[in-house]
Amino acid sequence: MSDGIQKSAGQRLQKALAFMTGNRIAGLITGCLLTMLIQSSGATTVMLVSFVNAGLVTLEQSAGVIFGANIGTTITAWIVALFGFNFKIEAFAIPLFGLGYLFTILKKIHKEGLGQAIMGFGLLFIGLGWLSKAFEFSPHMAEVIGSIQNYGLLSLIIAVVIGIFFTAMIHSSSAMSAIVITMGYNHVITWEFGAAMIIGSSIGSTVDAVMAAWGSNADARRTALIHFGFNCATVVIALLIFKPFLAFVDMITPGKVEENMIFHIAMLNTAFKVMGTIVFLPFTKQIAALTRKFIRDDVKEDSPKYHLEWNERLAAESPDGCVFRAQKEITVFSENVVQMFDELQAGLANFDDTFIRERHPKIVELEDYCDQMQEILTAYLVKCQHLHLSDEAKDNVQLMMRITGEMESMSDCCLSISIQIKKALEKQVVFKKEDFNRLIPYFELARQLLYFIHKNVTKIQKLTPEEFEFASELEQQIDNERTELRKIARKRLENGADVRAELYYMDIIRQIEKIGDRCFDVAGDLR
Repeated sequence: MSDGIQKSAGQRLQKALAFMTGNRIAGLITGCLLTMLIQSSGATTVMLVSFVNAGLVTLEQSAGVIFGANIGTTITAWIVALFGFNFKIEAFAIPLFGLGYLFTILKKIHKEGLGQAIMGFGLLFIGLGWLSKAFEFSPHMAEVIGSIQNYGLLSLIIAVVIGIFFTAMIHSSSAMSAIVITMGYNHVITWEFGAAMIIGSSIGSTVDAVMAAWGSNADARRTALIHFGFNCATVVIALLIFKPFLAFVDMITPGKVEENMIFHIAMLNTAFKVMGTIVFLPFTKQIAALTRKFIRDDVKEDSPKYHLEWNERLAAESPDGCVFRAQKEITVFSENVVQMFDELQAGLANFDDTFIRERHPKIVELEDYCDQMQEILTAYLVKCQHLHLSDEAKDNVQLMMRITGEMESMSDCCLSISIQIKKALEKQVVFKKEDFNRLIPYFELARQLLYFIHKNVTKIQKLTPEEFEFASELEQQIDNERTELRKIARKRLENGADVRAELYYMDIIRQIEKIGDRCFDVAGDLR
């Protein structure tokens, strides 16, 4: 069901998580709604850790999302309590599954994700029916299980441990809550024992975030620590006030516990998560600061190396999230190319030896970084192609592979221009001032087109006909200006100008024109 909803929504859910976390309240609401939609706090936290690792979400923002995800995951317990037993919906589960299957095989309507979600919804209630039958124990077995619950405080500790262990094993606090509710419905467990299992499951649910953070940067590991620490702290608080807390849940839940345990367990699950959020939400900045003391910053490398780890947990929980993660890297790639071009433009404006000492080494470093990006990012995108992606995500993977190649070609052109400028300065080649003045508008045209492409690559969105026409006009102006500049350079050669200076000049013109061509190719891909 979770996979189907994520496919149906495409990458909009990932974008919501990345961009709707402006403050702690927005993060709380985003985490809650997203988890309610995809029915998995594990998927939300795995995406969150990945996006913190990518720099899309800050450490402080992640705390609010984690709190919201904990609340959102309780919706499954309410679905089970409201529909799982009272309406005998199991009888409709197989027809529902069949309806979902039809959506998946009717390719023309493009509703495969919705079909999977409907199939998952049907399977949920088939599974509940099986669970209910599985917990119909013989009188002797029921007596044995009942005896475990008669050791007072020790029984509560056992229940908490069971909740932690089984939730970690099945990677789902939602599934664990469904199991506990089913056991309560069959009167296999007592109210106190079931409550303790639900409370313990909160710690077990952090296993996904911890696994997702393995090998990530410091902030991603801190995010996993916030999730683990917050859940542990709320469990400790709930156990310290266990009896009063259960009395409070009894008070706000209609009916007696013996007659209405499934609703009491669902209410406790929600009240428990809301209580923890109320206690800790005002202190998100302090919590983030505390994790920075426990986990040190990453050691910065003298020579920057590009890293993009393949996150197996993200690929399993949210395949489209891997694609959205790659989009962030495309943005970084584009930013590096823009920075290289800006260094060149500034170097030509101040044509002196500072270019050799400062700007050229920076351009060489950026170009090497872009080479690393192309190799590693392409390998990452190839892995994405083998995931079960939405149609939108599949198209974006193909698009990003083409853009990656074009961006690397632009970085090569920038390096070629930088090398020519460096050689000209080292050999003390003299260019006339009017020659540089003619290059300024030519460079500016290329800069406009490059920045236009950068803006649209960042969003990975299709160009409108008007936008594509704008890019086409700029590219045509670059071609026209190149032709005019080359004519002027040839005339100077015929009139006895310095051959070496003119060759350098024409090569710079040619490389800028190639950058324009690569930009226009990207515009064609985005069309």
